[in-house]
Amino acid sequence: MRRLVIVTGLSGAGKSQAMKSLEDFGFACLDNAPPVLARPFIALAEEAGYTNAALALDVRTLGPFGNAVAALDELEAAGLHAEVLFLDAEDETLIRRYSETRRRHPFGEDGVGLAEAIDAERASLAALRDRASVVWDTTRLTLGQLKDRIGTTFAGTDARRLRISIVAFGFKYGVPLDADLVFDVRFLPNPNYVEGLRELTGADAPVAAYLEAIPDTEAFLERFVPLIDFLVPRYEREGKSQVTIAIGCTGGRHRSVYLGRRLQRHLSETTGALATFDARDVNR
Repeated sequence: MRRLVIVTGLSGAGKSQAMKSLEDFGFACLDNAPPVLARPFIALAEEAGYTNAALALDVRTLGPFGNAVAALDELEAAGLHAEVLFLDAEDETLIRRYSETRRRHPFGEDGVGLAEAIDAERASLAALRDRASVVWDTTRLTLGQLKDRIGTTFAGTDARRLRISIVAFGFKYGVPLDADLVFDVRFLPNPNYVEGLRELTGADAPVAAYLEAIPDTEAFLERFVPLIDFLVPRYEREGKSQVTIAIGCTGGRHRSVYLGRRLQRHLSETTGALATFDARDVNR
C-alpha cells in the first residue's frame, strides 16, 4: 500500500466530504468504519489493485467493533504507515452545521445538548488528535477548498513533502485551532493608530515601510526566521506532512500580515518549501 489515510475528527467538521474527495482522487474508501475492519479492508483494497486507501474510523465503537487507537497500533505493527488526518472546527460552527442539517449528534443521547455532545466527543478524540499527522481547522473552509487541500496534500506529486501553512490572525478573533506554532507580535507598534495606515494591510508598501523603520521588527526576524529554519527539516525527519505557523497581532491586518508574508517569501526562496500564506482576518 503506497498511501494509507485515516480520517477522523469532530462530527460536522467535514469527514464525509474528505472521504468523498479522497474517493475522487482514486483512493479505495471506507467511511464510518468499525476499527476492527481496518486491516481486512486494506487487504481487500490491495487485492483489488488499489495503491492508496482511506478509512474514516468510527471512534464510538468499542468491544467487538474495536478501538481506533488500537487499530492504528495494529497497522503500524503490520508495517503499514497510516497518515492520520484530523478535522476540527470551532464549536459555534459545529453547532450551526448540526442545526442546519437537523441530524442527531452521535454523542447527543439522553437529551444531551449539542454543546455538551461536542465537548464529550472532543474529549474522546484527544488520543487520536495526538496521533494525527495533519490537523485542519475547517471553520472557514469551503467544500472546494477542503478538496483542494486534500488533493495537494494526499494526491499531488509533492504530497509527501512538508507543507507549511502560515496564517496571519487577530487575537481578538481567536487563535487558529490547527496551529502547531503560535507567535504573538503585538509587541510591535500598531500601524492601526497611524494616520493613513489604518485602512491598509501588511501587504501594502506604506505599512511595510513603517514596520521596517522599527528596529525591533528586524531584530525579531533575525531570531524568528532561524528558529523556523531549524524546525522545518526536523519536522520533515519526523514524518510530519503539514505544519501550521500562526502569527497573531490585535486585528490580523497589519503586523501579522507583514511578518507572515516575509516568512513565506523566505521559505519559498531559500528552502523551496511548499509554503502557503493566509491572512485569515484581514477583511474583518
